[in-house]
Amino acid sequence: MSTDVGAAAAPRATRREWLGLAVLALPTMLIAMDLTVLHLALPALTADLKPGNTQLLWIVDIYGFLIAGFLITMGAIGDRIGRRRLLLIGAVAFGVASVLSAFAVNAAMLIAARALLGIAGSTLMPSTLSLIRVMFRDPKQQGAAIGAWTGFFGLGTVIGPLVGGTFLELFWWGSVFLLGVPVMLLLIVVGPLVLPEYRQESVSRPDFISAIMSVAGILALIYGLKRMAEDGLRPEPGIAIIAGLALAALFIARQRRLQQPLVDLSLFRHGLFGTALGMLVLATLLSAGSQFFVMQYLQLVHGLPPLQAGLWSLPTTIAIMIGAMAAPALAGRMKLRTLLAGGLVVAAAGMVVLTQVSGPADLYVVVAGAAVIGLGLGPMISLGTGLIVGAAPPERAGAASAMASTGTELGSALGVAVIGSIGFAVYRANLADRLPEGLPTSVVETAKDTLAAAVNVARELPAANGAGLLAAARESFVHGLQATAIIGAVLAALLALVSATLLRSARMPGSPPPAQAGDAAKSLKKVDN
Repeated sequence: MSTDVGAAAAPRATRREWLGLAVLALPTMLIAMDLTVLHLALPALTADLKPGNTQLLWIVDIYGFLIAGFLITMGAIGDRIGRRRLLLIGAVAFGVASVLSAFAVNAAMLIAARALLGIAGSTLMPSTLSLIRVMFRDPKQQGAAIGAWTGFFGLGTVIGPLVGGTFLELFWWGSVFLLGVPVMLLLIVVGPLVLPEYRQESVSRPDFISAIMSVAGILALIYGLKRMAEDGLRPEPGIAIIAGLALAALFIARQRRLQQPLVDLSLFRHGLFGTALGMLVLATLLSAGSQFFVMQYLQLVHGLPPLQAGLWSLPTTIAIMIGAMAAPALAGRMKLRTLLAGGLVVAAAGMVVLTQVSGPADLYVVVAGAAVIGLGLGPMISLGTGLIVGAAPPERAGAASAMASTGTELGSALGVAVIGSIGFAVYRANLADRLPEGLPTSVVETAKDTLAAAVNVARELPAANGAGLLAAARESFVHGLQATAIIGAVLAALLALVSATLLRSARMPGSPPPAQAGDAAKSLKKVDN
């Protein structure tokens, strides 16, 4: 008689569940494609909407900030009203926001539409994975389903540059946002037929006040940093930074007071949790920040059209996937801290390669450096969530996983915001000393906004002045790229040092603590003797 009662009792998924998985995988792939296609579209939308450098950064990073700010809250709302219902509401909102983004008539409208996309995206991410766990009860099938879901995320990362580049070659920049509309329509129509509803009977009311406080504090702080990078030390950015820090302090005080806080601060008392979370945030910051500049280099400095720029970005994507896919196998053969520290050293080396870029002719240097960075950061990005969950008590694994997802989105947004602000500040400072004489003041001010603006205005000038402005702008951008690469190299090296020294007892979920592992090894040795 079989003793595997739990496995026998677990119902196996039918064709309906597998069709549901296909429906859930599509929005996941779309979210993975979003940032890549947006980077490719930046030169074209900049030429059309003419955003300043601060507006350009908001166009890119507002999406990630709002996903990070509302991810945990939307998970709680899904538990309360039903995961499928939340998913379908989010799909409608995502589709509407995609259309608004595609037909935005100015930078402010695009920023607002991207903000709505972020809020809608925060409903999709927790709903898809939680529904998969409900649909697939059999452990083996659940593992296969989650693996397929993760594979679609990776597929979106790979095909994003190809699909986005093709659309930008054939249509206008807004077409890349319309990619999400048919996917959301399919989800709205087919979702109710193949996806089950799931809700928890007893769940606390979502803490909207904490969510709004966290988002407002982050946005105020980032706004102040961006304006300081653009305008220097002035009262307005200083007030914004102080307001952001004050909101952060009030948020922390509120979390300590609530019985069921939005963010469980007690997790940070458990050993390596805070260290692991901070490392994941900074690793994604480095990845997003470097890619923000590399994609602009490919199109605006080297002069590649969108599709070719997308193809040249594939080595980086493939390198990230290699590092991420190899990490779990390597983690079983070497110490976790050694693996992570080694990867971060490789990433630092890639940053050093980027510091050697000197102009438009260094395409191979940029592509090689970006690929090495991706390869080195792959292990941390892949194992980061498991490392965070492993540092938390088993009964708090769900909250730790949610914090890891929030940290990933926050790190990506911070990478564009912080690294982008530093790079643009260096660009503006260098451009002022390199501009040809005799340019109109309006041309100078436009060129200082962004590299894309400088490239566009250079085309409207007489040949000599246009060539001089273009060379000065590209050289200044390269200086910004070099400066951010130096900062990235130092940060990656420091993270490697932290990994080697502070992650001695780090482990993945399911692996025994060091003491238990040592006891088990001794027991085996006694048996052998």
